[in-house]
Amino acid sequence: MDTTITIGDAGLIIIGIAIIILLFYCINLVRNIIPAVKTLNRILEESEKILESASQGIESANRVIEEVTDSVTMVSDVLKGNQSIVQALTSLVNALASLKKLFLK
Repeated sequence: MDTTITIGDAGLIIIGIAIIILLFYCINLVRNIIPAVKTLNRILEESEKILESASQGIESANRVIEEVTDSVTMVSDVLKGNQSIVQALTSLVNALASLKKLFLK
């Protein structure tokens, strides 16, 4: 029996073989990509946790900074008020000293 293979049949056989080889490469590619995707997913979950804890740390640091700013402002206001009191006392002492000098003359 003689079978004749035409150029069109040979082309179809080559295309079929190429499709089968491409299918094996695709299966191998998917097999290698699945562990990489799982690892990437774990990394993203861990980075989410890290970002969440960093966000909480930043929020607490902002609260501390606000409290320190409020405290420094209050201390500054008190010192300004005390400075006025100190200046008033100084003026009073100076006035009393002048009065004493006046009586001694």
